[in-house]
Amino acid sequence: MKILPFLVSLLAVSVLCAQQPAATPAGQATPSPNTALPMWRATLPGGTYSVALRSIVSVSTHEYVVDGAARVTEVNIDTTGAALVRFYFIEPNTVSAPSGFGAATIEKTQQLLQEGAARTGQEDAWKKVVKSYPTTTHTRTIEYRFANKDTLNKLFESAESAFRLNRNTVFKGE
Repeated sequence: MKILPFLVSLLAVSVLCAQQPAATPAGQATPSPNTALPMWRATLPGGTYSVALRSIVSVSTHEYVVDGAARVTEVNIDTTGAALVRFYFIEPNTVSAPSGFGAATIEKTQQLLQEGAARTGQEDAWKKVVKSYPTTTHTRTIEYRFANKDTLNKLFESAESAFRLNRNTVFKGE
């Protein structure tokens, strides 16, 4: 009869040990159950942007002309947080020319302007963000510039799809 209390004690200890979490080695995080958070992440040459999908309010794209000189195509992701993220592509605003003599004249003028910019060291002007404080300061704005419009359009499709479908997505830009 003395064996019965021993077996009950042994069973109780084994149940308690089974309920204790396994020890985690120092320096490693313990994953918590039910903490998966749907995210959209853009990994770009200029940095990484991550946002919880539940925080996204809208995803938009639009084009505009700045001072008649530059055409900007922009993607904005509006969130419930304090920061706005802008992804954009900027290019010279060129006039659509008629075919024939007019087109050749405009093309030659553009070529001469590009050559002049190269001689003065300004050929990279279209590759950089230029801000004039306080007119164009963007407080709480995160900005990424793209080298081509196709990649920007793919980024928009990725963000919009992740937002619409509430699906974890990673966009890798060039």
